[in-house]
Amino acid sequence: MSAERYRPIRGSVSTLTYHFVWCPKYRRKVLTGAVAARLHVLIHERAAALSLEIVALDVMPDHVHLFVQAPPTLAPQPIANQLKGATARVLRDAFPHLRSRLPSLWSRSYYVGSAGAVSADTIQRYLEQQKAS
Repeated sequence: MSAERYRPIRGSVSTLTYHFVWCPKYRRKVLTGAVAARLHVLIHERAAALSLEIVALDVMPDHVHLFVQAPPTLAPQPIANQLKGATARVLRDAFPHLRSRLPSLWSRSYYVGSAGAVSADTIQRYLEQQKAS
């Protein structure tokens, strides 16, 4: 699914995209086979519930990359917490070996970076041109 350039939501138009990366505890290579397949499904389900549009998703054996377009009402931290919490609960119930090998499925930390259709330089030039007008 590709993200639209602009996302209209009640009274606002936004283009907020975030790149998340998170890892299993101790960066264990447990995201393979049926676990990886189930994780894909769970992330898609939770993203839909949060009104996120998945631009790209890649599940590697020891980490997850997720690139999403988000509404302006949802900050990155709750997105990460919701995705990690919901997926950990279901995966640990469905795959008992994840409970025996790890005290918790996900590491407490994660990476998030923002991306946009317009660069910081473009915005700065636009603002400078507005001052000159």
